[in-house]
Amino acid sequence: MAATLKLEIVTPEAKTYSEDVEMVTLPASEGEMGILPQHVPLMTQIVPGEIIARKEGRDYFLAVGEGFVEVTGERVAIMTDMAIRAENIDEAEAEEARQRAEARLAEKLDDTEAAMVSAALAHSLAQLKVKRRQHR
Repeated sequence: MAATLKLEIVTPEAKTYSEDVEMVTLPASEGEMGILPQHVPLMTQIVPGEIIARKEGRDYFLAVGEGFVEVTGERVAIMTDMAIRAENIDEAEAEEARQRAEARLAEKLDDTEAAMVSAALAHSLAQLKVKRRQHR
């Protein structure tokens, strides 16, 4: 049996993922990062994008928002504002959200509104990336 580590993903709503996996690839603020069992401990930010969890030789995809990740040799703990498994993403809804956010960004917005709309756009783009990869 291959060595594993526990991947736990928590959002404000719930623990959305908690399984033993062989490898995790995540969108860190410094770039894409691959984590294997016995990885050196670290803590860093994640950005909206795609998490790939390899379990039993198969890849599972999740769309994530902004957050933080803590890595130990046995565990990857992610706290994020969004985490959705590929099979739970509604592509049409995510595309509509992307279009709404892009239209709002074209308007004159104050800094707070622009930040909120940019975050919504990043969330919808992450979901679309993950869902469209699932179609391949």
